Amino acid sequence: MTNKRDYGQFCGLAAGLDIVGERWTLLIVRQLLIGPARFNELLHDLPGLAPNLLSERLRTLTAYGLVSVSAAPGDARGKVYELTEEGVSLREPVLALARWGLSQLSKKEVIGGVVRAGWGFLAIQAMTIPEFIPQISERYEFHIDDEVFGVRVGGGEAEFVRGPLSPPDLVIHSSAETFVRVGTKMLTPFEALATGDMRVEGSAEAVHRCSRMLGLA
Repeated sequence: MTNKRDYGQFCGLAAGLDIVGERWTLLIVRQLLIGPARFNELLHDLPGLAPNLLSERLRTLTAYGLVSVSAAPGDARGKVYELTEEGVSLREPVLALARWGLSQLSKKEVIGGVVRAGWGFLAIQAMTIPEFIPQISERYEFHIDDEVFGVRVGGGEAEFVRGPLSPPDLVIHSSAETFVRVGTKMLTPFEALATGDMRVEGSAEAVHRCSRMLGLA
């Protein structure tokens, strides 16, 4: 870190970019916002990132107090990386950038780009419109590829969790690619349902409330 160049500007944005503005750093933060991960899991979900660069970025994030490292359960030599409270505070800036980025995705990137189920879960969070979060208590479950994510809503607030909810009021099945295509509005929910690329189980009312929350109604 002592050799790392900074912008040398008395500005909050510049100070933030001094820490997280390097290539791959925010994508590592994205993965850890989805959940704690081992080194190899991060490598798998960040195709194109070299192991030595991942190590360097994790060291920097740890040194700045944004990431903590702990022993993996049942594996004394393994390590698990997790965002600290300070690291979690990056959620809103990252989601805001992801929300803007959804509108910038091209069809070429969606068709040819790598996609992961967890990125679909992050897209759900980015797409959520706070003023349209239902007041009624409901549980929405998303089966994206082979992973399950959930959203608990109620009182105008939403909680995003990794794993199933019991019992869900609404279950949506989709591939990660289809979900991102819907999020970018390249594909409407109706088109995805008509082709069978997306399946929905739940009442029409719950579907409407969830769709409205995600800006898809």
